[in-house]
Amino acid sequence: MDLRNIAIIAHVDHGKTTLVDELLKQSGTYRENQATTERAMDSNDLERERGITILAKATSVEWKGTRINIVDTPGHADFGGEVERILSMVDGVVLLVDAAEGPMPQTKFVTSKALALGLRPIVVLNKVDKPDAEPDRALDECFDLFANLGADDDQLDFPSMYASGRSGWADMELDGPRKDLSALFDLIVKHVPAPAQIAQRDEPFRMLATTLGADPFIGRILTGRVESGTLRTGESVKALSRDGKQIENFRVTKILAFRGLSQQPIDVAEAGDIVSLAGMAKATVADTIAATDVSEPIQAKPIDPPTITVTFGINDSPLAGRDGKKVQSRVIRDRLLKEAETNVAIRVTDTPGGEAFEVAGRGELQMGVLIENMRREGFELSISRPQVLFREDENGKTLEPVEEVTIDVDDEYSGAVIEKITGARKGELAEMKPAGTGKTRIIAHVPSRGLIGYQGEFLTDTRGTGVLNRVFHGWTPHKGPIPGRRAGVLISMENGTSVAYALWNLEERGKMFIGAQADVYTGMIIGEHSRDNDLEVNPLKGKKLTNVRASGTDDAVRLTTPVTMSLEEAIAYIDNDELVEVTPNAIRLRKRHLDPHERKRHARAAS
Repeated sequence: MDLRNIAIIAHVDHGKTTLVDELLKQSGTYRENQATTERAMDSNDLERERGITILAKATSVEWKGTRINIVDTPGHADFGGEVERILSMVDGVVLLVDAAEGPMPQTKFVTSKALALGLRPIVVLNKVDKPDAEPDRALDECFDLFANLGADDDQLDFPSMYASGRSGWADMELDGPRKDLSALFDLIVKHVPAPAQIAQRDEPFRMLATTLGADPFIGRILTGRVESGTLRTGESVKALSRDGKQIENFRVTKILAFRGLSQQPIDVAEAGDIVSLAGMAKATVADTIAATDVSEPIQAKPIDPPTITVTFGINDSPLAGRDGKKVQSRVIRDRLLKEAETNVAIRVTDTPGGEAFEVAGRGELQMGVLIENMRREGFELSISRPQVLFREDENGKTLEPVEEVTIDVDDEYSGAVIEKITGARKGELAEMKPAGTGKTRIIAHVPSRGLIGYQGEFLTDTRGTGVLNRVFHGWTPHKGPIPGRRAGVLISMENGTSVAYALWNLEERGKMFIGAQADVYTGMIIGEHSRDNDLEVNPLKGKKLTNVRASGTDDAVRLTTPVTMSLEEAIAYIDNDELVEVTPNAIRLRKRHLDPHERKRHARAAS
């Protein structure tokens, strides 16, 4: 059977996963009466809740005698480690672009990786049935983007289509019949080359492992594309590390191939196909699985280095151990090392004392997803504020990471946004242009340090209407100090349960993060102070009862609704001397040192 391997790449929410759903339906993958879910490829709970793709996943469809392996890739640059490995498995990419928004920052990130590998894109202008769609402008912007990214003549001569993934049609012409996706299937078969590896089926077996998974019945599973040769179930192979050292010999207990949404056992894996192997005990991502007489590993693509680091520690608050079952540092360390094994964009290092671990990664979203997964697994953690990783150039100068920020905002708020990012946050305005009726698109290069904690402020400044996207841009000389959070916090001075009357009296001091009847402890942050200094308060103080009654004095206490923060908002909000306490049922803010005398001593030492 003929074979094609393609990846679908796009910006967040441009419709990748929805389009794959339609491709599966129209290729006959589902039975007539089969119950299906929306966004079938986003199988992970977090992916469904957030509406984003976090893990790359493969599927396959058959079309007129050709098997097409399709890989659905994440759009966020935070998960770029996934994208870079996945693109080395395919021979072509379908670039999906929203006809109204045009190419967006994450499109640029993934497309640059694809073009650098020499892959020839097919551009699909999706959502052309939206009222504000401008497909011709979006197509011109795609061409400009490819040219700016250094595409060669073959890549610039790309075919394009018009589509609506939700309605399930794609046509070469904008005013085509709009019936189904058969034109897209035909174009993929015609434009994407068959895997070059097919010609190497007579050579010894070699495969580069690109993703690692686990199955409760068959153990570790490594997925990748077979680069040469064939492999049968039961044959013995060996695993080689990147530098050619032998890791282990093992017998392949199962070969799984992607067939529709499931993986099915097959007897023989052939060069060019994307398969999963079971039977190994130690081999992992970026290792080469090869026949026993092969000694040279396949070169793995280098992964972009991490840009931020977060400290994961044990939860040592007075409320520790109430919600979660996994609270020991040993268990937390094992879980983080397991994550680093499957996610090559994450680095884990021990800190002196062994109670906490430095986790380096690509961005706040990636860290937020890891922490959210761990709390759902029953872990209790204390998390520090993200710190940016610096590096030195050959002259000994300190360099810091800079991100390209693309902001779509209503015209009336553009001034406030520009003032914030180019002022205290040390950003540089790169471009500003109209983006539809009454909207402006701002592109700026801002140090990663300046963006930590900015998302909440940005939504406030734009009344929740602005859209901010960021992608790693490069390294620049250190830009000097950037001020942190301006407001102080309200800190509990007692252990116990909060009282409505006490919180009502504290409301004039600032915004509250907790409501009545909440568990609090000494050193816990219960609100934001209206001034720039920290203030210790008593949220337990009840009303003194007397036998004197006067008209109107005993009205019911009405509290303002407290501010509730998501996990990412909490991590971005805290200062360097604060932590986020994360448990399966709660997210609390606290001071690093709970005792007030200890806090003062450390503050004096720091100043």
